[in-house]
Amino acid sequence: MEQLFTKGNSRTATAFPLRAVYMERQRTEGVPPVEVLVSVSKRHFKRAVKRNRVKRQIREAYRLQKQILTVRVPQDRSVALAFIWMDDNLCDSAQVSASVRHILKKVSEKL
Repeated sequence: MEQLFTKGNSRTATAFPLRAVYMERQRTEGVPPVEVLVSVSKRHFKRAVKRNRVKRQIREAYRLQKQILTVRVPQDRSVALAFIWMDDNLCDSAQVSASVRHILKKVSEKL
């Protein structure tokens, strides 16, 4: 995940209130086809309860829709994907799910 933010070869996709930073790389032994990071800044939500709620919503939306991306990843490649929350307000799960779906479709098209 460190390479995702330090190297210059990562790309972004946005579907408000989420932004995704992703990078395709060579797959090594024991690494899953997609590695996911979820980040919700303290700047947006001061209370950990709200940050944890948003992270749960993002992880659940990804869990239900991850096949959109995993079926498109070649056998010898892997994808590092970071979801970053950009809004100061809470959203309902349907909106988060739609944003995750939109991002996963964008990323899968770029592979």
